[in-house]
Order: sequence, then structure tokens, then C-alpha cells
Amino acid sequence: MRSKTLTQFILAHRLSIICVTLVLVLLSASGMRYLVFNDDTRIWFGERNPYLKAYVALENTYVKSDNVYFVLAPQRGTVFRREVLAAVADITRASWQLPFANRVDSINNYQHSYSRGDEFVVEDLVADVERLSEKDLAAIKQVALNEPTLRNRLISPVGDVTAVNVNIIRPSKDPDELARITAAANVIADDIRQRYPDIDLYLSGTIVFDHAIVEATRHDIETLLPLMFGLMIVVIYLLLRSLLGTLAIILVITLSTLSAMGIAGWLGINLNPASGNAPVVILTLAMADSVHILVTLFQKMREEMPKESAIMESMRINLRPVLLTSITTAIGFLSMNYSDAPPFHDLGNIVAIGVIIALILSVLFLPALMAVLPLRIAKKNPLVTLSYDRLAAFVVAKRKMLLTGAIGFSLLLSTGISRIELDDNFIEYMDESFAARRAAEFIQSRLSGFDVIEYSLEAGEPGGISDPRYLARVEEFANWYRQQSGVVHVTSFTDIIKRLNRNMHNDAEEYYRLPDRRELAAQYLLLYEMSLPYGLDLNNRINVDKSASRLSVIIRGKSSRELRQLDQRAQQWLRKHTPDYMHTAGTGLSIMFSHISRININTMLLASLFALVLISALLMLALRSVKIGFASLVPNLMPAFAAFGLWGIFIGQVGLAAAVIVALTLGIVVDDTIHFISNYLAARQQERQPPAEAVRRAFNHVATALWSTTLILVVGFGVLVFSGYKVTSEMGLLTVITISLALLLDFLLLPALLVVIERKKAVTAGD
Repeated sequence: MRSKTLTQFILAHRLSIICVTLVLVLLSASGMRYLVFNDDTRIWFGERNPYLKAYVALENTYVKSDNVYFVLAPQRGTVFRREVLAAVADITRASWQLPFANRVDSINNYQHSYSRGDEFVVEDLVADVERLSEKDLAAIKQVALNEPTLRNRLISPVGDVTAVNVNIIRPSKDPDELARITAAANVIADDIRQRYPDIDLYLSGTIVFDHAIVEATRHDIETLLPLMFGLMIVVIYLLLRSLLGTLAIILVITLSTLSAMGIAGWLGINLNPASGNAPVVILTLAMADSVHILVTLFQKMREEMPKESAIMESMRINLRPVLLTSITTAIGFLSMNYSDAPPFHDLGNIVAIGVIIALILSVLFLPALMAVLPLRIAKKNPLVTLSYDRLAAFVVAKRKMLLTGAIGFSLLLSTGISRIELDDNFIEYMDESFAARRAAEFIQSRLSGFDVIEYSLEAGEPGGISDPRYLARVEEFANWYRQQSGVVHVTSFTDIIKRLNRNMHNDAEEYYRLPDRRELAAQYLLLYEMSLPYGLDLNNRINVDKSASRLSVIIRGKSSRELRQLDQRAQQWLRKHTPDYMHTAGTGLSIMFSHISRININTMLLASLFALVLISALLMLALRSVKIGFASLVPNLMPAFAAFGLWGIFIGQVGLAAAVIVALTLGIVVDDTIHFISNYLAARQQERQPPAEAVRRAFNHVATALWSTTLILVVGFGVLVFSGYKVTSEMGLLTVITISLALLLDFLLLPALLVVIERKKAVTAGD
């Protein structure tokens, strides 16, 4: 349908279009009641992700690793005082009542085994705190500080900090599970803080950290969204100088956002830390089409054109570029489905839906609304009456210098990409304003580490974990790991067997070693398991048929890249020193996140390439010029390369968020290019103007709208920079840098490039 025919239809049925639009938006938005926030850390990994599969296999073999971690730090002395041990006992008892808790470990309920004459005893290390003598406290200290399964996990090496670890098995059926567990843990923590004011208590663990990420996302929605919305209203009003025009754009972007979020609910798309930013992104992007249409409309009305004629003219000028920009933006966001992180799929899909809805509202609802509203346009507006003749003349006159300089400068910035490291630090996903971040840093500095690498070491046969050869290999592997930089604790099944061997020889220290007979090891293990109380068995360390054991490595202060390298060295050690059935790779959330940035970068580069090819073909077809279509790729690709180069120069590290930036910004930066080229080609093809004059016409027709929409985009995405969640903050900052560079190149590089490639057709002097 031609723009004139479409606009005539809109003007003839303006009231019907407004009413039908509002009804459809209401129906769409009603789906928001089905939106559910998915707070599981595992959502960042696709079902086919090999690291997720390995982690799920480990959990199915042993037990899930979700936990709540209470850390107690007395303000004076060590933890081996009655008051502190009483607090540990209180937390240990109360923690069993946490939702979905299936195991609680502390120094108090550590199952201390020893020999008493001919008797083998297994009992809580700390019992009946009030009756403990100084001699008892000294004995408890001696055991706790020298027990390898406790040191640097539940007790610090000097005994000034201790922890209670609560293992949680979430059914993952209730979206409020995480909040319920965290709230219950905070009740326990607050009670302990009140009753024991001389003990500092920190709350950590995967459950608490995951909940902090959820809270960060909700905080962004509650604070950054209103801030961004308010700033956008101010910018749009200063641009249009029309209250009704501003309200119309606000209505379009609000309806677009509500409809997109509602449709997401109808489609069963969950919200998560990434897709939770969709409302901010949609609100920012949805205004671009409306701004272009209204800027042109108001310009024509200031030229004394009747309102309906101005609407017709604005639609004639903007319909094709608005259609193209919306489609290319949607393609860019849809390409995020290639990401290996499903939350980015959800973000891309929701935003793509919002962009298409904004397109429909901008070309149907907005013109109908403008035809109904009693518009009064200010005669002069300094923001939209700037003359771009001088800028156009400068670009044309200095086109070769600008072309060479802009490309050279962009390429120079792009060299910074070589300095980028694909790295992440999971703790730093949250800023210091979050208690979970502060707790994690305290734990790393005083007690243990935050990263864990897990190994399931096969013995090759049922009952094989009692084989002395297997035990020796596991022990050697554990000792190798203990010598590695950053490793603070290794939990190995062999530590238990060595302790049992000592117990069975009257606790003689020379027998703290692995038994040399399989039958002995099996008997010791059976006797020990029969002595353990319910909830403190060895199912978290050995599998059901005793054909494999779990080795856990706790690491402090290592980046994702260093974790990957450490695991690679461990795999090499296993391949060199153990039989094939023991060869395995490390797993766990730390390993999974250490790989996701690298995997996402690789998959998203392919996705961006595919999106680029599709967008390029679309532009060539729509613009009917292969040459200009190819030329448009230069200002569309360079901003992303230059932005990453700047990032490499000044920051040097990119993580999870950076993986989707090229795809996210590709569709956005194409918008300005399309609007400029469309106006340029209109002047060249319809009005037969030479390149220099066509550039001048394009500047005067679209430059104001281009820098205005860019300003609004910068404001919208710039607000995300203030998020306390690193993934969101980095995504916002990289997007701001990219779209700012894109505008600069569209104003300087693109027009110079257009004039140069069409120099043979030029008719003006000096061309």
C-alpha cells in the first residue's frame, strides 16, 4: 500500500483506528498477569550447553549444590568461646527449618570420629555448649583447626571466623522459592545479630546471591525505569515544544511497552535478570519512529501547511525509512536467539515484539491521533530550526579528508580490541551496595573462597572407591590441587578414609594414611556410615553404588579465565596420571560461568554476521542500489568495532553482557543510516539533485530527528549504566558508546562516502 493511500485511509477512519488500537492493546497487556520472574542461575545456560549437562549429571549423582552460608566473625577473640559456639548451635538448629533444607554443616555438628579403647565413636564435635570447660574448648579447637574437611571451609585457619553451610534442594516449582528461603535465612540472621551483638554475621551462598540479582533487577525496574521515562519526556518536549505532541509519543511508547510485555506473558516468556530490562529498552526504541514522524509533521505545519496535508507529507517522507528501520532493529534483536544464554533470547524476542508494535502504532495510531488532537505549533524552536547548510558544505568540501580521517580513526580505535580479555568475576556481578557482594568479599578475605570446581571421579566398578589404587590416585590429585595458586580448600573422600584408618589404630598419627587393603577400606566406610546421624550421611561425597566419589575445590580470587586455565591443567594431570575411566572435566557454577562469555562471543559473532547479511540484502532491495547498500555497511559496522576498541583501551575486560552488544546495537545504528540515505536518494532520484545538494537536503530534513533520537537513546540506555547489576550496566554503557559513535559517523563519514562513490554523476562545481 502506498503512503498516500494508507494515510488517506487513516484520516478517513481516525476514530475507529484509535478505538480498535486501544482495545487490542488492552487485550495484549492483560497477558502481563502471566509474567513470572525466573530466578534460577541455571537459566543462563541452554539445555544443550555441555557444561550445564555435566553440572546436572553431578547433581543427579550426588546432591544439588544450592546453599545458604551463615558466616560468624566475633569482634574479639576466636570462635572457640562458649558465646560464639552457642550462636553456631542456634543457627545450626534453626537452619534445619529453612525451606527445602536437606543438610546443615557446622563445626558444632561435625561428625568427629575417634577411638575410645576398643570402641569406635562418632559424635558431634560440640555438644552441650554451656557445660564446656576450658579444656573441652581447647580440644575442640585442636580438632577443628587440624581437620582438612573443615579448615578454610567452615573454619578459618586461625579460628577467628566460622560458618554454617545449609544445603538447599529447591523443587523449582514455585517462583517465590528463592524469596522464601532468603527471607527465612534473614530472620535467623537478624535474630542472631540481636541476641549476639558482639558477633558480626554475614549471609551468603548461591541462594542469597541469586536473590540479590533478582532484587537488583527489580530495583532497576522500580528506579531506573521512572528516571529514564522522566528524562525522555523532558528531551522529547524540548525537541517538539508541543505538550500534545509529547503526550502522543509517550502514549505510543507506553502502549508499545505494555503490549509487548503482555504478549510475552501470553507466550509464556519468563522474566529474568536480562529480559527484565526489556521495558527500558522498548521505551527507548519505541519513540524513534514517532519522533521522525512528528518532527516532519511539525516542520511542515510551521511552513503553513494544513495539518492533514502535513500528516500526508510526513507519512510520505517517513513511511519507508520507518518501516525499514523497525524491521532491521527487530532483526538485530531476534539474532540474539543465537546466544547460548537463554535470558538474552527472551530479551531479544520481547524487544523485537515491542519494536514491531511501535511501528504499527507509529504509522496507524499516531497519525490518527494527530488528526484528532487540536495541535498548536510554536512558530520557532531553536532545537529544530538549526541550519545544517554549513555542516553539509563542510562535509562535501572536505569529503576525502573526512572519509580518510573517519575510517582511519575508527580503525585506530578498533586496534584496542586486541587488548580485550574475555573474563568475568561472578562476585563483581553485583556492586558494593549489595550486602551479598560485601559478604562474598569478606568470606574471600577471612575464611574461604567463592568459586568451586567439582569433579566426579569414577572408580571403574561398583564398590571401586575402596580400591587402594583408586584412593591413591584421588589423593595424588587432591594434593596436586592443594599446591595450585588460589586453591584454599580441597574436599576429598580420601581425607575421610585416612581419618578412619587412624581411628581404627587407636588414633595413632602414623596411621593417618590410606589403608593398603580394599577390604579394610570398605569395612571402615561401612562402619562409619552406620554411625552417622540422619541428614549428615556421605551421599554428598560418594554415589549410591560406591563407584565414584566427589572432589570439590574451593578457589579464592581467580578470574574466569584463570579458572578455565586451572581446570585445563587439572584435566591434563588426570589424563597423564590416571586410567581413562577417571578422566573428567571440572564442573559447577563457577566453571559454567567461566565459559559462557567465550561461548556467547563466538555464537553471537556468527549471529551478528547472519543479521548483517540479512539487513544488507534488505537495504539493497529497498534502496534499489547495490552500491549504496554496500556503502551503508561501513557506518553500520564501524561503531561496534570502535566501541569495543575503546573498551579494550580503557577497560580491557568484557564478560557476559558484551557478547550480545553487536547484535543489540546493529539494528539500532542502522536506523540513522537508513533515514539519511532514504532522504538522500529521494533528492537524487525524485528531484534529480546532484550529490552535494542531496546531502544538504538530507541534513536539513533528518539531522534534527537523528541527533534527537540518538540523544533519547543515549539517555535511555545511559540510565542502565547506573544499575547495580554488572551485566545490565555494561550492556548500557557499551550501547551508549556504540550509538554515539554511530551518529558521529553518520554525520561525517556517511555523507562524504555518498558523495565520493557518486562522483561520476556529480554536476556541481568541484565535484
